Amino acid sequence: MTLFNSSARTAPAIRKLQLQDFRSYEQLSLDLGNAMFLALCGENGAGKTNILEAISLFAPGKGLRRADQSELARAAGPGNFAISMELDCDLGRVRLGTGSNPDGGSGRRHRVDREPVGSARAFADYARIIWLTPSMDGLFMGPAGDRRRFLDRLVLAVDCDHGARVSSLEKALRNRNRLLEDRAADSSWLDAAEREIAEIAIAVTIARSETIERLRHLIEESKTQDSPFPWAEISLQGELDELVRTRPALEAEERYRAALKDNRRRDAAAGRTLVGPQSTDLRVFHGPKQSEAGRCSTGEQKALLVGLVLAHAHLVRSSSGLAPITLLDEVMAHFDPKKRRALFSILEQIGCQVWVTGADPQAFEDMPQSGATILVSSSKAEIAKFG
Repeated sequence: MTLFNSSARTAPAIRKLQLQDFRSYEQLSLDLGNAMFLALCGENGAGKTNILEAISLFAPGKGLRRADQSELARAAGPGNFAISMELDCDLGRVRLGTGSNPDGGSGRRHRVDREPVGSARAFADYARIIWLTPSMDGLFMGPAGDRRRFLDRLVLAVDCDHGARVSSLEKALRNRNRLLEDRAADSSWLDAAEREIAEIAIAVTIARSETIERLRHLIEESKTQDSPFPWAEISLQGELDELVRTRPALEAEERYRAALKDNRRRDAAAGRTLVGPQSTDLRVFHGPKQSEAGRCSTGEQKALLVGLVLAHAHLVRSSSGLAPITLLDEVMAHFDPKKRRALFSILEQIGCQVWVTGADPQAFEDMPQSGATILVSSSKAEIAKFG
């Protein structure tokens, strides 16, 4: 694969991680030194993924499992949890913290250097976090909704305001659905609701389109036929995506608003808004084979997905200046030694701090010298060796 050429401000790296009453951990403290590759080794169910999930909560959203807050606190604990990390970044050493509200509120609390901040969005100034988990293995064959969530995570790592726009759109669509159910609702309320939806929907669609276009261009520039991780051809499919591609933003917004008004009867019958960003699909082709990703073998799909995540990591670095902290859950077991070495090499070139999990220590034999092995057993974790 072509070497990535980009200039990051720094490679953000976690130097200390602490968990309290999180998932299976009553207390955990890991001093990670200068390690840039962290291999979490242990049997299934030992708690490896819980550590990755804790780190993922420093990205906007609900983390890599998309779990409700009630699921995150240790079952036998007091009902609250806390996570903190000390992070080296271009601003020096910074302490980030997140956890449940001690007063029992539904939202999480967030801190930077012990000072409260409004949301996990604030953490993006210091680090970006991406991940690949076994639940994503069926992405190319699964429902379009799974690919939209994957798409929005791609966008969110580049454009940290995207999550707020998507949440606002979902809220506005629910409001319109309620109005459509109420046959006595004033038409002016629907007009106002549809103006709001059209404005947000076009913004969401443009953000998705811009990210995919930049990712497509990056893949095109760096693709090689002999890479162990084949390059992907990616595009967005949907009526609104086509509208944004062919019309200026203001015209697209007005056309979509008119379509919403024309389709009120149909949407009321369906119980939902049928056209919009909520019906977009991410189409992925295996570039070298010129085949739809969903028609490829399981191994080909896995390699294609890893290649796409690697390209996205480079996009995050080139767009934000921050090489993303990359979480890879049970990825190594799928690959032979050649692919493992290639994966480590590419991530080292990008400059990411990488966290990987696996049950077989041999899967990490080719890990770079800047690595550390962490043994995880019975919800305990300790550094086994550096380098």
